[in-house]
Amino acid sequence: MLAYARDRHRFLLFGRPRTVDAETHRHRAEVLLESLLTLGPTFIKLGQLLSTRPDVLPPAYLDVLAALQDEVPPADWADAKRVLEEELGPVDERFAEFETEAISGASLGQVYRARVAPEAVGAAETAETGAESGDARADGGASGRGVAGREVAVKIRRPDIEELVAADLRVIKWSLPILLYFVDESRAFSLRNLADEFAKTIREEMDYEREAEMLREIRANFAGDDRFVIPDVIESHSGPRVLTMEYVEGTKINDLEELERKGIDRTLLAENLERAYLQMIMNDGVFHADPHPGNLAVTDDGRIVFYDFGMSGRVDSFTQEKIIEFYVAVANQDIDGILDALIEIGTLSPDADRGVMAEVMEIAIQDARGEDVEQYRVNQIVGQIEDSIYVFPFRLPKNLALVLRVATVVEGVCVTLDPDFDFISVATDYLTEEGYREESVRRYAAETGRQLRETGESLTRIAPKAERALDRLDRDDLYIRIGLEEEENVFDTFAKRLIYGMLLTMSLFSTGVLYALEAPRASIVAAVFSLVVTVLLYRSFREREGIGTQPQFTRQNMRQRRGEE
Repeated sequence: MLAYARDRHRFLLFGRPRTVDAETHRHRAEVLLESLLTLGPTFIKLGQLLSTRPDVLPPAYLDVLAALQDEVPPADWADAKRVLEEELGPVDERFAEFETEAISGASLGQVYRARVAPEAVGAAETAETGAESGDARADGGASGRGVAGREVAVKIRRPDIEELVAADLRVIKWSLPILLYFVDESRAFSLRNLADEFAKTIREEMDYEREAEMLREIRANFAGDDRFVIPDVIESHSGPRVLTMEYVEGTKINDLEELERKGIDRTLLAENLERAYLQMIMNDGVFHADPHPGNLAVTDDGRIVFYDFGMSGRVDSFTQEKIIEFYVAVANQDIDGILDALIEIGTLSPDADRGVMAEVMEIAIQDARGEDVEQYRVNQIVGQIEDSIYVFPFRLPKNLALVLRVATVVEGVCVTLDPDFDFISVATDYLTEEGYREESVRRYAAETGRQLRETGESLTRIAPKAERALDRLDRDDLYIRIGLEEEENVFDTFAKRLIYGMLLTMSLFSTGVLYALEAPRASIVAAVFSLVVTVLLYRSFREREGIGTQPQFTRQNMRQRRGEE
């Protein structure tokens, strides 16, 4: 925090910003990485979240933290067994086999392989016969029917993790106000949302009943699609702290050598992966939010397997609509449409320089298509951003945080599978197949027709009004009244700065005179007064104010205004 504060102001409270090279950023990121690993499970999860937040950290940090996985040794089997038996009963009675060495150790839990005991399934069915006699679930996971002797993966929450997470969240909450003091308004906005989102996400991830519900819903949404495999929930062997799922074996999705050996088309794999997440976010409204390579595998016949639904989320209808508008604009390479969608959804500040942002988007689209980007253009854009944008223009609302995480991580996985993968081409094909682009064209045509009709009506009223105005001008009877709207107290601020400057000049002069006259006490008082005035003058410059253009309206704003009128 201290180093970051000095980057903004060399002497903490004042001074010019410091120039920090990429190597320094990388060194700091590596130190941060080691600190997060030392601090334990909660902070490892925080680091994973930060690795997908370009609105919070510089690129060098994102690169280093992207390698952060759940590098936490699994809890001792004796402790994990205690949690398991408190939830389900004796292990020997519930499972025919149970491997006591975890196949996956995570920060909040660990996963074991096991085989369900036929006796345990029979007992569960008997207990539920009265309430659910003859009931059959579409997902095939209700009460354990048909799972006798089935190989399963058992996810057990880490013992006593609740108290540790609660303590760590308190530390983060207490530290946040200190950090917010050193950042600009847009990053402060993102940091507050990050803290709220992180607390909510980590508590949800510890709730295995919620995870089972999300898993069943996503599984139902992909029912009948043979490109994907989503494990079945074994309800008879699950609870708030234990989740038992069908065990599905597969090759890790970033094990390129093994995928090549098995003859799996990696480009098709990347396309299917992107399409799966487009469907989850745009169509279904519920999505798997942790698609790093440890949670994705590939079966021998090329199907994608999804693991670990602890981090999952929902997209409300408004956000879905804006995401679709954004992707349609990207598909059509409509830069104005992209910027409008980002502003309407709250990701881009309305005060951002649209000219600069338009160039940024053009480069981003070019890069996403796998085309070469000229380095001189990148350098030019960076310089424009530094010169023309006072505050960081991008921010991230709460409802978009997990969506951005998904987009970032999926992009990394797809590029690993196919370095020349064209995201925009796949998204464009998907939007066309689903009819989103056609709907966008229809709405645009309807809007254009309405505007043309209104323009025609206006033209019939312009001629007589113009004639009357010209007549008054000819008679020297035309007056123009100009009013200045000044909502941000700009002139008050200028007046304060002028007064502070005069007081500072007077007090410094008085200090010098009193010191020369050998009046130490009076000169000290004058010096203190000068210091106070200096601080007040500095604080008046902390936030830039001026008479500039008002925030630019988007097409949505204009439509809303016309509707109100």
